[in-house]
Amino acid sequence: MTSTATLDGNMRMMEKKAMIGHKVRRFRLDHGLNQTEMAAQLSISPSYLNLIEHNQRPVTVPLLFRLSQAFEVDLREFAEDDDARLASDLTEVFADALFQDQPVSQRDLRDLIDASPTAAKGILNLYKAYSSLREDAETLNHQFTERGKGIPTHSAAAAIEEVREYQEAQSNHFTALESAAELLRGDFDADPDTLRVQLTAHLRQHHSIDTKIVPSEVMGDTLRHYRQHERRVLLSEALPASARIFQLAAQTALIENKDLLDRAVESANLQTSNAPGILRTSLANYFAGAVMMPYAAFRDAAVEFKHDLELLQQRFGASFEQVCHRLTTLQRPGMRGIPFFFIRVDKAGNVSKRLSGGGFKFARFGGTCPRLIVHDAFATQGRILSQVATMPDNN
Repeated sequence: MTSTATLDGNMRMMEKKAMIGHKVRRFRLDHGLNQTEMAAQLSISPSYLNLIEHNQRPVTVPLLFRLSQAFEVDLREFAEDDDARLASDLTEVFADALFQDQPVSQRDLRDLIDASPTAAKGILNLYKAYSSLREDAETLNHQFTERGKGIPTHSAAAAIEEVREYQEAQSNHFTALESAAELLRGDFDADPDTLRVQLTAHLRQHHSIDTKIVPSEVMGDTLRHYRQHERRVLLSEALPASARIFQLAAQTALIENKDLLDRAVESANLQTSNAPGILRTSLANYFAGAVMMPYAAFRDAAVEFKHDLELLQQRFGASFEQVCHRLTTLQRPGMRGIPFFFIRVDKAGNVSKRLSGGGFKFARFGGTCPRLIVHDAFATQGRILSQVATMPDNN
């Protein structure tokens, strides 16, 4: 039986015409079938199947389900996003100066992916290993020349990257967390100014947990600390009002929705050692954002305000970054928002955070695209700049 998540993901894929003939052909060959045999299984003509395999006809929703029933195949095998992501990654790989004497065209990459996606992924993994070794060498060089205090490892970066990839695979939208957040927020009134008081009261009444604001010199760099043995949440006084609400909501998720978070982390099947813990924190933060900015109300307000970030801040009592983050999560089927992506950089172009719920493909290696308007923001402080981005696949 196909899972709900799988169906949702593939219905999302089929919102536009799916030209995935190469996958159908590869599937047929892997199963040792000729076109006549497979066409009979799908109740279509061999000539129509031939057109599909050559991308002269799209794979429709009924045909996709017929395929899954006839061969008991996981529909995720036919998701377009996998090949698009792989093509984008390989484009970045072959743009490296390492291959400047061996130019590879987009047609070459498409032929490679169509013929053997496994080999294409192998090339990507080799380049990842090469890039990691190159970064290690650069770090060692810095260590010896600048006398740094320590050599950073790549384990944390790898874990963060794995978590980000998982979030992007889910379109940065988690239905179960949205439902849990709506259930909690339903117990409160709609006034964002009283939300912190209501969260504090909720923790006290339902979990016998008190909240205390602690001087920053005591908390140091720690923003939130839960003392389980004392049944007390400590918040740094350095936190602004919106951050205090956010931290309380995140802590509520960790306490009240532990089983939900456990299931989500387990189903992600992350392989990097630190990744499960990072994902758990990310999902708790996702829950916090959903509590502060309930999906339907936030999405409707975004449309009403024409995505004016400052007005959204005022409506929901949230920070600028919290609003930007929430905009990337508006991917509920039947009630989607504009596919925003989120990137936080410093003046030197170093990326400290990035999220995409709408299909934007970030560079895996190196910095950000110089065409992004984010690089102009430092020269125009106090102004909000807007930009529409079109990907190479015209999305």
